[in-house]
Amino acid sequence: MEIYECEIVPGTTPVPVEIVETDIDLYYHIALLLYLEIESNNAAGKNSVFILPVGPVYQYRRFIWLCGLRPLDLSRVYCFFMDEYLDDSGRRISPDHPLSFRGFIQRELIDPMPAEMKLRSEQVLFPDPGDPAAYDRQLQEMGQADICVAGVGINGHLAFNEPPEPGEEIDAEAFKNLPTRVLNLSRETITINSNTALRGAFERIPQQAVTVGYKQIFASKRVRVYLNRPWQSSAVRKLLFGEITSRFPASLLRDHPDTRLVMTREVAARPEFQLK
Repeated sequence: MEIYECEIVPGTTPVPVEIVETDIDLYYHIALLLYLEIESNNAAGKNSVFILPVGPVYQYRRFIWLCGLRPLDLSRVYCFFMDEYLDDSGRRISPDHPLSFRGFIQRELIDPMPAEMKLRSEQVLFPDPGDPAAYDRQLQEMGQADICVAGVGINGHLAFNEPPEPGEEIDAEAFKNLPTRVLNLSRETITINSNTALRGAFERIPQQAVTVGYKQIFASKRVRVYLNRPWQSSAVRKLLFGEITSRFPASLLRDHPDTRLVMTREVAARPEFQLK
């Protein structure tokens, strides 16, 4: 059977899946995942270490809402955010740039927090293109991430770990060991991100980014993948049922000991090919 025809039925897939009804349910799912992990680690006297994305983009305000209902000690939380766009000179784009992930997290997560809960600067980390290895060292010193929360790009990337370009070769094991680094974004990523962020103005999307390595993602104790974009109907089937290959990096998660997927019902539905 062609992978696009495969039904996604919880309990029958090679990686455990959960289907939620809507985007809103998915945002609350992420927020509650983070809240419960911190609550559990606090009770055990442990740090909570996360590798986190910016998108989906509405889970953090739900997390703050939960903290408002039931205050939580965040003093031992460490958030390693996955990536950031770079400008033409190879520096991180300004936090004032509308596409800046650092700026978004400042506005969406840090600024709205009550003063007594606000995260300190050393608790919020982004990879630095000037010293990407520092990010990896800090993660290693923390004992790696308790949970990596991720999405899947249209070409299978996690964070901005792009698949090899045509003519390039890198096997699965070598890909799993890629460190945090600066890279060029693929045409697929630039195109789909322009559709999401700029109504298709692909020439305005930065060409480079700094990204957490696949090694750091794969070293996480748990990986939780969230999917809510309609085009991810195809991507998730490649992840679950396609070949395990660096040409579609998300498929490598089938080798991780604790990966789970959460998707909206729209994503779980089989792709319907039609002219529009």
